[in-house]
Parts: sequence; structure tokens; C-alpha cells
Amino acid sequence: MIAEDDQWRFTTIPALCARAARVYGDRLAVEDAGMTLSFVELDAMRRRMAKAMMAAGVEKGDRVMIWAPNGWRWFVTALGLVSAGAVLVPASTRFKGGEIADLVKRSGTSLLFSVGDFLDRYYPDQLKPDTRARLREVVVFEGPRGGDRDWEAFLAAGDEISDADQAAREATVGPDDLCDMLFTSGTTGYPKGVMYAHRQCLRGIDGWATRVGIREHDRVLVIPPFFHAFGYRCGAIVSMMRGAVLIPHLTYDAEEILRRVQDSGITVIPGPPAVFHGMLQHPGLAAFDTRTLRLGVTGGASVPDVLVRRMREDLGFEGVVSGYGLTECGGFGTMCDASDPDAVIARTAGRAMPDTQVRIMGADGAFVPDGEPGEVVIRGYSVMKGYFEDPVATRETIDADGWLHTGDIGVLDANGNLRIEDRLKDMYITGGFNCYPAEIERILSGHPAIGVVSVIGVPDERLGEVGRAFVILRPGKTASEEEIIAWARANMANFKCPRAVEIRTSLPMSAQGKVQKQRLREELAGRVGVAV
Repeated sequence: MIAEDDQWRFTTIPALCARAARVYGDRLAVEDAGMTLSFVELDAMRRRMAKAMMAAGVEKGDRVMIWAPNGWRWFVTALGLVSAGAVLVPASTRFKGGEIADLVKRSGTSLLFSVGDFLDRYYPDQLKPDTRARLREVVVFEGPRGGDRDWEAFLAAGDEISDADQAAREATVGPDDLCDMLFTSGTTGYPKGVMYAHRQCLRGIDGWATRVGIREHDRVLVIPPFFHAFGYRCGAIVSMMRGAVLIPHLTYDAEEILRRVQDSGITVIPGPPAVFHGMLQHPGLAAFDTRTLRLGVTGGASVPDVLVRRMREDLGFEGVVSGYGLTECGGFGTMCDASDPDAVIARTAGRAMPDTQVRIMGADGAFVPDGEPGEVVIRGYSVMKGYFEDPVATRETIDADGWLHTGDIGVLDANGNLRIEDRLKDMYITGGFNCYPAEIERILSGHPAIGVVSVIGVPDERLGEVGRAFVILRPGKTASEEEIIAWARANMANFKCPRAVEIRTSLPMSAQGKVQKQRLREELAGRVGVAV
């Protein structure tokens, strides 16, 4: 943990940047596609970007959106805008023009930063005319076209602002001011803007970094997108906080990741289980040198015992930790400790973060005893300020006693470790028995031929709903659908066994590396004779 005499910890992100420059100086802070920045240079860049924001007319409290993949310009822009008192609104690179239009309108975004050419398209071309009309301007990181502004030119325009004026603006930014507004995935309707403040953000990152063991000089490969809380906070900001090197990763590709580990001496990889599954599934894994790997940080989905074991044995991680969180609590819910036994790391998401509470609540609103399932609820500093301009949804999610209702089903053991059973919405009922896909996926992952598995419930005339498993086999392994079902019947209660198995070469994945179960449901619905 950092020295107690540093007062930045629970103040603001710009104070953290300045502190990192003082403490870590000319050491390497960011390494990205041939571009390197020391901590001093990073601090100077974010101050210059803050001036550019001021020159562009950005006022304290304005919302500024970034619609781009991971990269050093993304991070510098984010640090600069919060240093000018603005609120960061990250947008997924998977969003299309219509989705961005809705996000711009509902967030009140006044300025948009975008990638230029990416994934075979010029991204700003997707913007609708009425979206552009709402924006002061569109700034493109590289290769602007038409009337879009070049990022370098935008940055240079801030040089007319004095250091004193920039410092004065920064001094107005307080610990309880909003630093960002991340929009939820919108699985229950329109995405909602989660409001988060500087102090709670830094406090959460500090507690998380201490729990998992991020160290000075670590080289952190950040694969989760910056537009997600995990990538931005537990990848980019934590590196600056702990004196580690931030190495942004652009798009997910298992072979490219293995090569970067080998060539760049990566020590830490945060990411969902799919990232590590992909590395382990690569047929050429044995040819790569992964001995520098020290810490693998995962969570956000089922983490089977076999994955933890293989991350240690086949990838060479000294430590593996898992955790649980959601955007509404900053991504900070529970976390394992690197010293926890493998059984705790694989079968639970660890304990509540410091100075927060995690309980299990029954349908009647009463807390249930340890060992019994119910809804996971969280209370403490990490709970969001609320949903932007949506007091009704805020009251529905945070009750009168301050408990954040997560919508996840979980169980606490006697030591306070949380085991997530599933999302309330993903649970299905077979013949009167509750079935939790995450539990079934954990069991199926123990099959020697299964590399990746995802389970959903589908309608059934006799039983109401039954399970359907989608499986990717390990390289060099074979298994038929019938064999997997037979194995399941021998290893789990009959009502949990999938009634159908599909062996696939790929599964639809979100930008956060999670299987998109809704797309699987939609795919099934489009097939003749298959109901969902």
C-alpha cells in the first residue's frame, strides 16, 4: 500500500497524476506501439490536454465522450478532461451510429473524441447529422477526414492557456465531483449512466490493487477495453497509481497476446476468463516463452478449478486471483487475495473490499444465513452516486438503507467468501428445480475435452425449461455431443444436465470478453423448430 503521507489517495485523479510524476519521475509509465511516456511526461501531457479542453470551451461538469479502442491517446485524453473538471463518458467501439446518437443525446455530451480508421471503416462516418449537430466538434486521434479535427491540432490549441489558468481550473475539481459516467449494458432496457466520483474511484482502485498485489515495475498488458470499468480503472489508472508500466492492447487475439508476453516481458494480465481460455486453447502455446508472467487477474464469469490450475501450470502464472463487481459499484465488489488457496480462487469471488459490506438478501428483503442463496447486495463508499437523470431507476437499484441490489444470485461461506450462482435473469427452472448456468458451466469445464462452455435455458413442453450447452473443445481433443451429455449425467444432478450440446469453433463474445448469451438465444430463435 502507498505511503500514508500522500494525500492524493482519496482526493482526485489529477492529484494522483501529479503525485505519480513526483514519486516515479522519469521511469516508464506508458508503452504503446513504439510510443513511450515517463510519469513526468504523462503528467505534462494530461496538463496540456486539460488546457486544450479549456481552449475548446469545455466547462466543469461538461460530458466528453471517447469512442476508440485502447491506446495512449485515449488515456491522455481521459486524464486531461477530468483535470479540466469534465466528466468522461466512454463509448464502446462496438456501438454503431444509432447507439452513439442515443448515448450523446442522453448523456448531454458536448465533445466527442473518436478513432479514425478502425476495423475497416472510418468511425466518424457512422455519426448521424443530428448527432454532429449536438456536438461542439469531433476530434479524431489519427487520420481525420472532412471537417473532423486532428487530435494533435486540438492539443496544440491549448498552448494559449496559461499554466496558472490551468492550475486554477484543476483546483476547482473536488473529491466528490464526478469523474466519469459509464453506461450499463442495457440488458433490461435503455443503458443507464452510472455516475462515479473521484474519491470513490481512487479509493476502490487502491483497495483493489492492495488486495491483488499490483507492484512497482510490473508490466501490465491491458486487454479489457478502456471503455469498461475493469480496463480503465484496474488496468490504466492502477498502473499509474502503483508505478507500473501500462501497455494497452488494441484487439483480442490469443497468438498476438502470447507474442507480446514473450517479446515485452509482460508480468500482469487482467481480463475475463475468455482471455486465458483463448491463450490456453492456442495450438502453438508451447512455442511461446511465458516465464515473465506473475499475476493473472480474472472474474466477471465462471472461473472453473481447471482454469486456475492450467493458468499456473501451462501459462506459468505465479499468482491467480478472481473477483466480482459491477459498474454500479465501480467494478469493486469482492476480490480474492493472491495468497488464497486455489479452491477459494476458483470457486469463489473472494471477500468484500475494505470498508464495504456484501450480504445475501432473500426475496422477502431479509438477510439469509451463510450457505443459502439469494440476491447479492452491496453497501459502502463504492456504491455509485446514482443513474444520470434517472431517480426512479436509482431508487429501484439502491434501497432506503443504502444497499445496492445487484440482480446476481450468490452464496456467502463462513469466511465471507462470495460464490456467484448466476444472474437472476439467467436462472431457468427445470421441472421445478432452479438451474444456475454458471454452476453448470463450472462442472462441465471439468470435462477433459472441453475448453470453453456456455449454457442457456430454452423452453421445453414437459419440463418448462431445459439447458442447452455450447462448447468449444480443447485443441487436439475430441468428444461427441452424446459423450458430453453422458459425462454430465455422471457428474451432476439430472435436472442440471443439458438436454442438448452444440460443439462450436467460436462463440459470440462481448468487447469485455464475455459470451453474449442473448445472441445465442437470438440465433436459436432464428432456426426452424428451435424455440427460445
